[in-house]
Amino acid sequence: MIEKCTAGKFLRRWEWWKVSKNVILKIENLKTWFPVTGGFPKKVVGYVKAVDGVSFEVYEGETLGIVGESGCGKTTLGRTIVRLYKPTDGKIWFKNEELTHLSDKELLPYRRKIQMVFQDPYASLNPRMTVAEIIGEALDIHKLYKTKDERQERIYQLLETVGLVREHANRFPHEFSGGQRQRIGIARALAVQPELIVLDEPISALDVSIQAQVVNVLIDLQEKYGLTYLFIAHDLSMVRYISDRVIVMYLGNVVEEAPSRELFRKPLHPYTEALLSAVPIPDPKIARQRKRIILQGEVPSPLNPPPGCPFSTRCPYAKDICFKEKPQLKEVGGRKVACHFPLE
Repeated sequence: MIEKCTAGKFLRRWEWWKVSKNVILKIENLKTWFPVTGGFPKKVVGYVKAVDGVSFEVYEGETLGIVGESGCGKTTLGRTIVRLYKPTDGKIWFKNEELTHLSDKELLPYRRKIQMVFQDPYASLNPRMTVAEIIGEALDIHKLYKTKDERQERIYQLLETVGLVREHANRFPHEFSGGQRQRIGIARALAVQPELIVLDEPISALDVSIQAQVVNVLIDLQEKYGLTYLFIAHDLSMVRYISDRVIVMYLGNVVEEAPSRELFRKPLHPYTEALLSAVPIPDPKIARQRKRIILQGEVPSPLNPPPGCPFSTRCPYAKDICFKEKPQLKEVGGRKVACHFPLE
């Protein structure tokens, strides 16, 4: 089943690369810093640089994967894009409209176009509301119906779209499994007919058997409605399965950006190489022959990042320039990598 799905995904990805690329989301030098206070009276003594100068583009109809270890800024980046966090600096463009400095009232029309599915299906749904109230709330805010019957029918359609049934509309979140709750979260995001959905680790809290079901639902919805996904995840094997392109983040920075197949075939950044070496392989013979790269040292604090390359303190290939000068994200063979000495 997985092989069949994977082949279908590769076919869809190939067809996507043949069409013209229209940029739906553009991020320019985006920074999200959180102030750290201390002393008496309290004053700002520093900043946690969760996202520190990130730039990339997302094309209509694609799935852009964002990966990296915990604390690299993936979730903060996603929340900043949907403006749950206010950016410290930089620009967010959605279809040639800059959203960075818009007020909450001015952002309301764009809330319909950019939605988010959260990591924890248990915490992201209001336990005091029924499923119909959770999904219908978005319809109420954006006034997307004329009659109550039309509203109710729309809720039923959304539930059926994500693989649930109409009878689920009057139940509360605690009556569902984790996979069903995440389907409800997806239905809530679809309620306002968005064009871009930020998926913040949507399967990490689910059982492995349920993860594949939810991901296949996401792929089917993308093909049916022409959605664009920003897929944030830890699971590199799942990122490889669903993503057209992949961005690798480290300490709030983008260190590599490449088409999915190219990235997994031959990484150019030492950090990406180390990440991929940790991906489990189901074949024991191949797994025994593979060399696992163990990075030495701890991840530096985003409160006090190292000078030069952010990965220099753990990089096995680091040289003098790496500790002094921060590499810029540059094109190498049709891909992008932030490294003074990219792997060959």
